Amino acid sequence: MKIHIKHGRLIDATQSLDRVADIYIAAGKIVGIDKAPDGFQANQVIDATGCVVSPGLVDISARLREPGFEYKATLESELTAAARGGITSLACPPDTDPVLDEPGLVEMLKHRAKQLNLVHVYPLGALTQKLLGREITEMCELTEAGCVGFSQADTAITDTQVLWRAMQYAATFGLTVWLRPEEPYLANNGVAHDGEVAARLGLKGIPAAAETLSIYQLLSIAKHTGAKLHLCRLSTAEGVEMVRAAKRAGQAVSCDVSINHLHLTDMDIAYFDSNAHLKPPLRSQRDRDALRKGLSDGTIDAVCSDHTPVDDDSKLYPFAEAEAGATGLELLLPLTLKWAHENKVELALAMQSLTHKPAQILGIPAPSLAINSDADICIFHPEQAWTVSAQSLLSQGKNTPFLGYEMLGRVTHTLLHGQIVFNAQHV
Repeated sequence: MKIHIKHGRLIDATQSLDRVADIYIAAGKIVGIDKAPDGFQANQVIDATGCVVSPGLVDISARLREPGFEYKATLESELTAAARGGITSLACPPDTDPVLDEPGLVEMLKHRAKQLNLVHVYPLGALTQKLLGREITEMCELTEAGCVGFSQADTAITDTQVLWRAMQYAATFGLTVWLRPEEPYLANNGVAHDGEVAARLGLKGIPAAAETLSIYQLLSIAKHTGAKLHLCRLSTAEGVEMVRAAKRAGQAVSCDVSINHLHLTDMDIAYFDSNAHLKPPLRSQRDRDALRKGLSDGTIDAVCSDHTPVDDDSKLYPFAEAEAGATGLELLLPLTLKWAHENKVELALAMQSLTHKPAQILGIPAPSLAINSDADICIFHPEQAWTVSAQSLLSQGKNTPFLGYEMLGRVTHTLLHGQIVFNAQHV
C-alpha cells in the first residue's frame, strides 16, 4: 500500500519538524517528505489540510481487560478505541485474570494483539506472583516473552524485604520497576482525597502523605539497589517536588500523570459521581496545578489515559462501593491539547509527552516522522469539536467523568505499519 498524505502540518519535535508538507508512505515505511520518490504512485491519497500529522501516540497505561474481564471490555473493542484515539502503541498493566506472571500468558496476549493488527501492545509483567507481594516473578523469562517492565498495578508490596529483592533482581538485568506510590495502611480502603470535600460527603479519605511516604520509600530502595524506577500516576504537589529533587540529584527515576488528574479535582466528586471515583483519588486544586506545572517543566515525563473500562453495573453502586476507574483512550489526545492550550505549551512540546517520552520509558523505538521510519502515524484536526457521550465512544467502557463535555481535537486517521487502521469517515 502506497499512501500520499498531503497538505498536513507535520509535527515531530525529535526531528525539529513543524511545517506544512506532504508525506509519502510505501511498504510500511515513510519514504519521502515534500518530494515523492521516483516512480511513486499512490494507491490512496489522504487530504490532511488543516490537520496535524504526528507520530502515533504512545499510552503507557491502558487496561485491556483480557484475559478474565471480557464482560467489562474485550481486546478488540479497546484496541479499536485506541486506534480511534490515534494511539499506535500502548502498555497494559498485569492485573488481568489470571495475572500476567507466566510467560505463556504474556505470549498469548501478544499473539492476540498481533492478530488484530490495530495497535502495538507491550505488556507489563507482574512484579510478584499473583500480585500478592510475597514471591518475585521470573522477570527474565517474562522479558523474553515480551514484557517491557514489571508492575504491581494498584497493589502495594507491604513486605519491604520482598520489594528490596525485587528491585535488586530488576537492577541486575537492567529492568524497570513500575510502581504506583501509595502507603497501603494510610490509604486503608479510602475512596477520596482526605480534605474538606470528603469530610462533607462522609467519604473515607486518603491523605496526600500516603503518596509521599511511599515515594520516599521507593526512591530510597531504588537508590540503594540501583534499580530503574517508574512512578505511576502521581497525584500530589509534594510528590511532584520529591521527584523533581530526585532527578536533580541524578537518580534514575521517571513518572507519569493520568489525564484525569490534569483537569479534575476533588470538587468533581461533589455530586457523588461514581465516574470520578479513581485511583489515585482526585485531589485538591493545588495538587492539580502542581501536576500541570510538573508536566510543563519536564518533571513529569509523560501523560497517560489510565484507561480502565468498567461495566455499567459496577458504576451504579454508591460512590464508595463503585468500582474505581475511567475510560480514556479516546480522550487522551483532546485532553492533552486542552492542557497545552490552557498552560500555553507549544503543540510540538505537548506532543512529546504523548510520543517519544513515553516510548523512552517503555524502552521501545520512539515513533518518528523521519524517512525510513515505520509509518505509525496519527492525523488529527486540532480544532474539530465533538461531545463525549456513550454513543461517541468506541470503547466498551463508557465510564468517564467527562461525559457531556465538548472536546476540541479529533483523530481523522490512524496508520499502523503504513496501513490505515482507523478512518473517521468509516465510523
